This record gives sequence, structure tokens and C-alpha cells, in this order.
Amino acid sequence: MAVIAESGSNPDVDLLYDINGLAKDAPHWFDRGMEFVGEYGLLVAMVLLVVWCWWSVRRRGAEDAASTMAALVWAPLAAAIAVLVNVPIRGFVERPRPFLTHQGLDVLISGKTDYSFVSDHATITMALGVGLFVANRRFGVAGIGLALVEGFCRVYMGVHYPTDVVGGFALGTAVVLLLSPLATALLTPVMKAVEGSPRVGWIVRGRSAAVGLVPGGRTTVESEERDLAA
Repeated sequence: MAVIAESGSNPDVDLLYDINGLAKDAPHWFDRGMEFVGEYGLLVAMVLLVVWCWWSVRRRGAEDAASTMAALVWAPLAAAIAVLVNVPIRGFVERPRPFLTHQGLDVLISGKTDYSFVSDHATITMALGVGLFVANRRFGVAGIGLALVEGFCRVYMGVHYPTDVVGGFALGTAVVLLLSPLATALLTPVMKAVEGSPRVGWIVRGRSAAVGLVPGGRTTVESEERDLAA
């Protein structure tokens, strides 16, 4: 068992009190809003951002649509893997929630009895954000921004230390980037096969972009040119 230091002069604890102290000075309605945003709202926003990115990619119908879709599919898969990796990490570190060992915190949500390090919310949102960045930089920057806000909310709510959040960010990022080459190599052929399917090809490429596609992902123009060359 590993224990993170909780006593003495600790910048982690000091920052916890500084950020959580904002909740004490904020109006009740604002704290309730932060509670919802930090617990559910930003997770829903990340899912909607992934869906928006998918819609944008398929509508554009670029030549690299299949590889982009493979990276996009990898984002939620990586988030799920990162959460699974976090299970033994939490059990090894066994760090209690900050409100269990420190007095005077304004805890916005009750019922948190599991260990604190690392934050699942920070892990999931950052994995989705970095995964989106691999697929599409514009959406990825927005996703990483939402993940940073999520991390702030978790500390503001008094349910995590700042290092819990940083650890979640690191875990989510590491899983996405370290396994991305393998995941892309496995998922890209699948997305290409889906793209060439007359029934489910719309998942990768919009109907207007898919007009003229023949099996194998080629357009009818490309097919005719190859036939003429033969």
C-alpha cells in the first residue's frame, strides 16, 4: 500500500483549500450549478462533442475519413480502458477523499465513499479530449478545454485533491497516446470496410459524400479510370 502525504506544509492541500474556498463565497445557486456541471454536465458535453465531431467528419467526406473515424472511435475506447487501469491504481494508493481527512471543506456532493486518487472524471474527460485531438485538432482543443474545466470543478466541489485531477489527466493522456498506434492500425481497416459497405457506409461518409462509391471505398470515377488504363 502506498500513502500520499497528507500533513505538514503541502501545496496540494493548500491549493485544495484555495479552490474549494471559492465555493464558500459563491451563491447557493452557483454551487448547485457547479455540482451538476462537475458531476454530469461536462461528461454529457464531452459525449456531445464526440458526436458533433463524428457528424462533421462524415459530412465533409474527406479522403482520410476512415482513419479519422478510427481515431474518433478510439477516444471513448481509450477512456474506458483508462478507467479500468485506474481500478488497481486506486486500490494500491488508497487515498481517502479530502473531506474525510481535512476539516472545513465545503463539500458540494455527498455519498463519495471510494478512494480519491486518481479522479475518474478527470481521466475520462481528458482521454476523450486527447482522443478527439488525435482525430481532429479543432474539436480536440475544445475537448481538452472541457477536461480542464472538469478538473477544476472536482476540486471546487471538495471531492478531489488537485493531484488527483493531475493524475487523472496524465492517465487519460498516456492511455490514448501510448496505445493509439496499435488502436489506429486495428480500427482503420474496420472503418474502411464500413465505408465501402452500401448499407452502413453512411457511418463513415455522408450520403452526399458517398455518392459514386464502389466497394473498396473508391469512387466510380476512379474505378472507370482504372478500367480504361487496363
